[in-house]
Amino acid sequence: MSNHPSLLVIDDEQIALKNLTHILKNEGYQVTALQNSSEALALIKNQEFDLILTDLKMEKIDGMDILKFSQEHHPETEVIMITGYATVDSAIDAMKAGAYHYIAKPYKIDEVRKVVKEALEKQHLKEENRQLREQLQNYKSGTELISTDPQMKKLLDSARQVATTDSNVMLTGESGTGKELMARFIHQSSRRHQGPLLSINCGAFTEELLGNEMFGHEKGAFTGAHESKKGLIEMADGGTLFLDEVTEMSTSMQVKLLRALQEREVMRVGGTSPIKVNVRFVAATNRNLQAEVSSGRFRQDLYYRLNVVELRIPPLAERKGDIPILIQHFIRKYAAIMEKKVEAVAPEVAEILQQYDFPGNVRELENIIERGIALTTGNLIETSHLPEDLQETTLLTFRRKQGALPSLAEQERAYIEWVMKETGSNKTEAAKALGIDRVSLWRKLKKLGLE
Repeated sequence: MSNHPSLLVIDDEQIALKNLTHILKNEGYQVTALQNSSEALALIKNQEFDLILTDLKMEKIDGMDILKFSQEHHPETEVIMITGYATVDSAIDAMKAGAYHYIAKPYKIDEVRKVVKEALEKQHLKEENRQLREQLQNYKSGTELISTDPQMKKLLDSARQVATTDSNVMLTGESGTGKELMARFIHQSSRRHQGPLLSINCGAFTEELLGNEMFGHEKGAFTGAHESKKGLIEMADGGTLFLDEVTEMSTSMQVKLLRALQEREVMRVGGTSPIKVNVRFVAATNRNLQAEVSSGRFRQDLYYRLNVVELRIPPLAERKGDIPILIQHFIRKYAAIMEKKVEAVAPEVAEILQQYDFPGNVRELENIIERGIALTTGNLIETSHLPEDLQETTLLTFRRKQGALPSLAEQERAYIEWVMKETGSNKTEAAKALGIDRVSLWRKLKKLGLE
């Protein structure tokens, strides 16, 4: 609901309509006034209002019809009945049918203000509850992708584009960057979103168990197979199957998967007849795919089948601008789940997290915030709530950026910048920390353009 709630007022008496509209506009509300109840129905069908005030007794279409129609199209909208003293009993019947309250003619301005304000507060509360339910559902399903980073925004645009097709997708990136979350995003943005989204970690099973999970078996196919069982590929028919850590799959299993991709059919273990399937595959790996193919550990033909479109998810270290918004997102998520009133991290915690390189990526940041909310008894996550290694020091780590190792000069510059910041740009203290004299530090600062 906006700061200026939208109200629809319906009354076939022109003077009464004008007076009520004048009262409500003076309160700062956006008011649409109609005498024709048929026009009102058409407007309600196409537009949602925060509150509807309707005369109870009107020709052809009365207030009860308006109430019923509004409940069918916009159940969250509250309805107030306008009535004469002679029809108060009917107004009470309308409240039993779902109306919020009634206003009797002639209007008492204070009463109008009070009833309308309370109705809008109730409507606002319902809207907040609805949003909270949606947030909790998103948290449980893990489908919300949050970023302000240009690189990530471009990636999400590409994901939306490929989602509208049935092309198979390969997701690459370090562990913890959110590959499964991206798979969910692609599925929910696709035409298959009404179908199932199933996932399997290819590195979590032995070859025999993985084959049984993916392809299923017929009754009596092996000892203990008392009933037939559908495999995940068959169960994902009409939807999406996410193959996590696909490069962990054995070569023989890769052959079976390739056949399913080429023929669009599967054969259950112990089966004699192939079963047609319509499945979109999204695969993921944290390994170098080209190296896996070159070494022969991953079949080239399967690589081309799965890697129709490759989406590389960048590590958190490459999009540090997302750290603050991700912190707030995870605070809202776990504060709601744990029913705590945690609002933020302390300034020193924010600085530590901004400087930390997150080898575990977004998953590590999420775990840190979840831990902090679990431990805090106030409304802030303090340094004492962080893991011990983060409490003791701000960690400087060395990692690849866009596939290349940082040069010594880059690391020297970054370290000198950090030392200068930590010492408050005190050159004497900085030189001492660096183990050099002030003149040498001055030369380095000048050379690096940091003076």
